[in-house]
Amino acid sequence: MRFKEGAIGLTPVIDKLKFEQKGKISIYLEDGRILIVPLSLFPSIKKLNDSQRKKYHISDGQIILFKDCDEVFHIEQFLGSEQKYRYSVV
Repeated sequence: MRFKEGAIGLTPVIDKLKFEQKGKISIYLEDGRILIVPLSLFPSIKKLNDSQRKKYHISDGQIILFKDCDEVFHIEQFLGSEQKYRYSVV
């Protein structure tokens, strides 16, 4: 029997955020994966200063909220699969 390799079936759960690399956000997941995403894809986060970026909250392991930002960011936006959770307008 052959098994599939990779993160198959793992639900990404956010552990913490870091801004270690200039112009990028690092999202650390509980399973050990690290997503590194350019801030150019997230202008609302990019415009926050260093102090404001430290004031974040993770909700349900899937949602990132910044105190000084009105946007709500879902993990799927960073993975490029936001269509999985986006609401449909009828």
